[in-house]
Amino acid sequence: MGQAQIKTVSSREFVHNVSAARRVVSEGGTVIITDRGEPTQALIPIAEYRRLTKTDKNLVELLRMPEADAFDLDVEPIRIGAKDIDA
Repeated sequence: MGQAQIKTVSSREFVHNVSAARRVVSEGGTVIITDRGEPTQALIPIAEYRRLTKTDKNLVELLRMPEADAFDLDVEPIRIGAKDIDA
């Protein structure tokens, strides 16, 4: 199997020929869209998008500050006593 195609088009070219861009992507390629010569967007296959955005981390791990490992933190657990409720 050959290397995936990367095609660069201006935003004007993209608007006028969306089907050509979609064809490149459907064949596994990538379309880079430029605005005034600068890349601004990339059109990629959905499988590649899913691969790039997949994570095995949970929300806590994603929000965790890696530099926090340098600090020791002793936290006393909170004890909550239960009371009987009169019906």
